[in-house]
This record gives sequence, structure tokens and C-alpha cells, in this order.
Amino acid sequence: MNPFFRRLLDSIVVTALAAIGAQLVAQAAEPKSIVSLLREGGYVIVMRHGGTNRDMADTDPLNLDDPGNVARQRQLSERGRESAREVGAAFKALRIPVGEVFSSKFNRAVETARLVSGKDATATADITEGGLVVTTIENERRAAALRRFAGTAPVPGANTLVVTHKPNILDAFGKDWFEVREGEASVFRPDGNGRFELVERVQADRWVELAKKSGT
Repeated sequence: MNPFFRRLLDSIVVTALAAIGAQLVAQAAEPKSIVSLLREGGYVIVMRHGGTNRDMADTDPLNLDDPGNVARQRQLSERGRESAREVGAAFKALRIPVGEVFSSKFNRAVETARLVSGKDATATADITEGGLVVTTIENERRAAALRRFAGTAPVPGANTLVVTHKPNILDAFGKDWFEVREGEASVFRPDGNGRFELVERVQADRWVELAKKSGT
């Protein structure tokens, strides 16, 4: 073969192989989607409770263990309940496994947790909104408790769901969550040593969009 054409052919082959190699590297470096990550388990989903009735208020926040107290709380709106059910259906369709479920003691958080996970939540004061009816020290303790939840590894093969309130989320994770919306989820990856990193924040309606895109 003519030396010129041999060099030209070698150049084309080298260029083609380099392009293929670059494409493979790019594909390998492409991060997994949030759905792919959650399907593997090992994440903590911290969610603000679903949408509520804006004309209702918590009129007796000191007696949340009284069964009759539910009627004296701000409740999920019908749309808030529907949205929580939709998120739960999307989790199921996307095959996102939920293991342990924790919630605030307020019914709007308990109900959100149940509608999303299909399970009864463990309700705890550690992630219950305190506001002005508890001391600054107690609010700080609850913020630290929420950070511990985010830094605790879930049961193997599943994700932990934690449903709480805007003040708790803001106190625990900082000013970037000032605009956290009702139903919004923050997905954290625990490092096994009590620390964690934010993976992604997901609005409630996006779970439904992801389920539709997956063809399920």
C-alpha cells in the first residue's frame, strides 16, 4: 500500500478509536439517575409534609399525644392527600424500596408518611415542629436529631423515609432550604459515620413525571 494512504488509514483508525474511547469514558462517568440510585437502597428521604389547608392552624400544639388533638391541627388538604398518594404510587411504579418510616407527631406528617410509604410511621418528637412552644435548646436538639436521621444508614436494600416540617428542615440543613415546599423531598446519602451529603431535591410532582417517563 502507498505509504501516504497507509498513514492516512492509520490516522483514521486512531481517530475513530479515540472517539469510541472518549464516548465510553463519558458514559461511564455519567451519574446515575435519582431513581436508579434509590432502587439500590441506602438513602434517606427527608420530606416536608404534603399540602395543607391554609385556613387551619395548630391550636393545641402541646398535647399531641391526646387522640382528640388531631381536630385541633392544620390538616392535609384534599389535594395534599392526593399528591401524597401519587408520590406513593410513583415510588411503587419506579420500584423504590422504602424500609423504615418516621414522622413528626403532627397528623399532617403522619398521614403524608403513610400515604407515601403504605406503612404506619413511627411518630417521634425528635422531628416534630416545636416553634415557639418549646425552648431554643429543644429546637436545636430536634435539628440535631434530624441530622442524625439523615446520617443513619437505612436497613440493607431499602431507603428510610422521614416526614417532618419546614422549620425542622431549615434548622437542620440551613438557609438553602428556606423555600422548601410542601411535599418536597431531599435525598441524602449517609456515609456510614454519621455524616451525609445531599444527592438531590425532588418536588412531589416530579416523582409522577419520572414514573410516566419510565413507562410504568
